[in-house]
Amino acid sequence: MHTNISMINQKHLDLNSMKVLPESHAWLSLESSPLYSSLSPDLVPVISLTDPNAMNLVGHACKTWGVFQVTNHGVPINLLEKMEAAGRKLFALPIQQKLKAARAPDGVSGYGVARISSFFPKLMWSEGFTIMGSPYEHALKLWPNSYTRFCDVIEEYKEEMNKLAQTLMSLMLGSLGVTMEDVKWAGSQGSCPALQLNSYPACPDPDRAMGLAAHTDSTLLTILHQNNTSGLQAHRDGAGWVTVPPIPGALVINVGDLLHILSNGLYPSVLHRAMVNRTKHRLSVAYLYGPPSNVQISPLSKLTDQVHPPLYRPVTWSEYLGTKAKHFNKALSSVRVCAPLNGFADANDHNGVQVG
Repeated sequence: MHTNISMINQKHLDLNSMKVLPESHAWLSLESSPLYSSLSPDLVPVISLTDPNAMNLVGHACKTWGVFQVTNHGVPINLLEKMEAAGRKLFALPIQQKLKAARAPDGVSGYGVARISSFFPKLMWSEGFTIMGSPYEHALKLWPNSYTRFCDVIEEYKEEMNKLAQTLMSLMLGSLGVTMEDVKWAGSQGSCPALQLNSYPACPDPDRAMGLAAHTDSTLLTILHQNNTSGLQAHRDGAGWVTVPPIPGALVINVGDLLHILSNGLYPSVLHRAMVNRTKHRLSVAYLYGPPSNVQISPLSKLTDQVHPPLYRPVTWSEYLGTKAKHFNKALSSVRVCAPLNGFADANDHNGVQVG
C-alpha cells in the first residue's frame, strides 16, 4: 500500500503546469496494445434508446461487452455541455484553491487523487472531484461568491441521470426476464448516487503515464459523459484493450460489480482504464448508480435454480464498497460462494470505484 506516499507526493503537484513527466508518475509498462485493438474489428455497441429492440440490444451488450454507448437517451445536450463547462471551470482553478475542497483522509467527497491510487506503486496522471449528496459545502470553498451556479448544474444533472439510470435498469432487468416490480428497491432513488468528475491534463510523456489504472466499478451501472478526446478503454476477452470512442451527445454505460452479482455473473462488470494525451486535455463525468445502502444485493431468484446456484452471497452496497476498498481486484472473489459451472472467472480475479 502506498497511500501516505501518494497523498504527500501528489498534494501540491499541479499536473497542468508540468513540462516533464515526474518519476512518481512514470509507469514501467503500459501493455503494448494500440488504442484500437487490431485483434477485433468489433466496436463498442452504440444503442438508440428509441429503438424498438433496445431491450434485447442492451441485454446483448451487457452480456458480451459490459459496456455500450446510448443515444436518444433523453438527457438534454445543453445540460451535458453545462456540466462539462462546470467541470472545466473547477479544474482550471489554481491548485491551492482546489485544495481548499480537498477530500478528507477518511472521506469520499471532495478534490483529490484517484481513490484506487493506494493499490499502485505509481501515481496517475489525473485529478478528481467526488460529490456525494449536496455539492454545497465544497462549492462554497471553491467559489465563495458564486457557488450557486455550480450547485444548480450539479443538482439538475443528477436528476436527469437518475431518470436515465431508472430507464437503463428497466431495460437491463427486462432483458434478463425480470421486471422492476420483481426487484422491490429498483424504483427508488438509489443510495445517494455519487458524481465523479475526472480531469486528465495534456501529458508530456503519455506513453509512460496512466490516467486511471484498470478497474471495475462498484456500482449497478455507471453513466459516463466524456468530452471529445479519446482515452477511455474497455478490456474484452480475445480482443484486449478497445477504445470507447467519444460520440457527440452519446453517453457510455458501464456494467458494475453489483449488476454482475445481481445477474449471477450473466452480465460481467467491465474492466476499463483511462489513457492520456500529449496535446489535449480530457474531461469525464461519471454518475455512479447503486441501490439503497441498506438493501442486500444477491443473485436474482429468477436466474437461479438447482443447475444454476447463486454464485454470490448477499451484500449491501456499503459493505461492498468496504470490501472493494480493502481487496480491490479481488472483491468479487471475496463475496463468491460457489464456483461457476461454465468456468467463467470474475473480471476482477485476474486484472488490476472511480471511472474514466
